[in-house]
Amino acid sequence: MNRVLGIRRHPLKSAAAEPVTAAFVGKHGLDGDRTWTCLDADGTIGSAKQPRLWGRLLDVRAEYVPAQGEAGDVHIVVPDQAPALAGSPEADAAVSAWLGRPVSLTRTAPPQLRRHHWWPDEPGMIPEWAADAEPGGDAVVNVRSSAGDGRFFDFGALHLVTTGALDRLSAEHGTEVDPACFRPNLILDLPEDPSPGQRIAIGADLVVQVSVPTPRCVIPSLAHGPAPADRGLLQTLARHHRLDVPGFGRATCFGFYADILAVGTVTTGDQVAVTA
Repeated sequence: MNRVLGIRRHPLKSAAAEPVTAAFVGKHGLDGDRTWTCLDADGTIGSAKQPRLWGRLLDVRAEYVPAQGEAGDVHIVVPDQAPALAGSPEADAAVSAWLGRPVSLTRTAPPQLRRHHWWPDEPGMIPEWAADAEPGGDAVVNVRSSAGDGRFFDFGALHLVTTGALDRLSAEHGTEVDPACFRPNLILDLPEDPSPGQRIAIGADLVVQVSVPTPRCVIPSLAHGPAPADRGLLQTLARHHRLDVPGFGRATCFGFYADILAVGTVTTGDQVAVTA
């Protein structure tokens, strides 16, 4: 029987994932997911897609504490430091010291979100829609037209991977690939990824619809907790997972984004059913 194997949220964009056993999925994604971001002095938001600037953020933990009827608190835990409340001077100081430059944590950002993006130099890792990008180069890119939903997503509100796709990737790569390197919200025990347009019923109420495969950047090759850095993973992905992203063009992809059709609570062990 197909089930939910893992649930992860990321209360602070590009910080370490927070594994949970249950979460409510509303129209904007998991409660507490990507509700905070780091704001740099140049007005860009923090993203480990430029690891030179933000790679160390992956070692920072963020823990969401739900609150009845209002936005919950997020506690920031920098290695070897006491927890601090996101939005406090203590949290800003701790993250700034860890990154080595002054940044501030915010859940309110300019309408136009921008971030730094480092383009990997492995062949096949630049998507067709960025054909002018320089391999190994840095660019400042627009994330979305607005942050009106109060979240800091690069694209979709819900990101999923399946055990079938992970097993095949591990075989292609010659070693087991930890799903943590793809930073999914949900890990589903399914034999393969559903196709765009297919619906997935999860648990009693949640229904999502696959939108597009997830284009990959440098992040899967970085260290994620116990999962070590592995630049060779990008070569494997580019060799075996160059796909058509509907409406955009070809790109190296893994996992998929999904739109939320019916909200509900997801719990590890929930039954999963894919429909046409």
